[in-house]
Parts: sequence; C-alpha cells; structure tokens
Amino acid sequence: MSTGTVHLHRVLRTTPDKVYRAFTHGAALAKWLPPYGFVCHVHQFDGKVGGSFKMSFENFSTGHSHSFGGEYLKLVPGEFVEYTDRFDDPGLPGEMRVTVKLRAVSCGTEVSIEQAGIPELIPAEMCYLGWQESLLQLATLVEPDIPD
Repeated sequence: MSTGTVHLHRVLRTTPDKVYRAFTHGAALAKWLPPYGFVCHVHQFDGKVGGSFKMSFENFSTGHSHSFGGEYLKLVPGEFVEYTDRFDDPGLPGEMRVTVKLRAVSCGTEVSIEQAGIPELIPAEMCYLGWQESLLQLATLVEPDIPD
C-alpha cells in the first residue's frame, strides 16, 4: 500500500534551467540522485513528456541493488518536472509521483519537491534522509559555474 508523502525545500545558487536539466538528464541524475553509499546505473532513459526511465541503485558496501522506473508526465523547462516512480520489488508496491517546482529567486533557484505515494514499508524519515543527501549532491553538480 502507498501512503507516505514527503515535502522538501531548498534554495540553490544557480539558474532554474540548470536545476531543470539535472532532473531531465540521465547522466546528471546518476551523479546526484543516489544517496550516499549507492551507485546509480541508468539502464534506459528518455527525458521527455511520455518518456520513461529505468535505473538501479547499487549498495556499494554489499553489492545488492534495487531497481525502479517511471515516466515523465509533465515538463516545463526551468519551472516544473513531474514524473512517476515504481520499484520493481513486489514488496514495495504502488506508484509514487514526484513533483518538482522551480522558481527564480534573488540568489538562485527555489526548489520545492513533493514525493507522494511512498510505499508503506519505507519510513518517511528515511525518505527525508535520502533526499537530503541527494539534494546536497545536486548542489555540488549545479552550483559551480565552470566556463567552457
């Protein structure tokens, strides 16, 4: 059963377009999305409305992995990303929906994320912990302004 919802908020020192790209680019997601101690493998990726993705997170300590996939539902460049997520593990049923809102602010980009439909077996505090680590890694990807 899917019951949990988490809300996250950050301000990043970068443009909304750069944050948007980090949510719609497979290699970028592989760099920042997995929490600490995990390696992301992108098996399939099509970052457009109606496009799908398939990834797995491998626990670097144990070698065990869990796979998941989803579909992009709505994309507004520099403003909005909405996608679904489903675990392949039958013990984690249901479909999650992730909504990302981006807004330019005086010092960068305000990022608001809602993840809804989290499987009952996953405690909300574990989701918050994982997202906090992911968002720190997102900042290290998008905040540097490296010239060509």
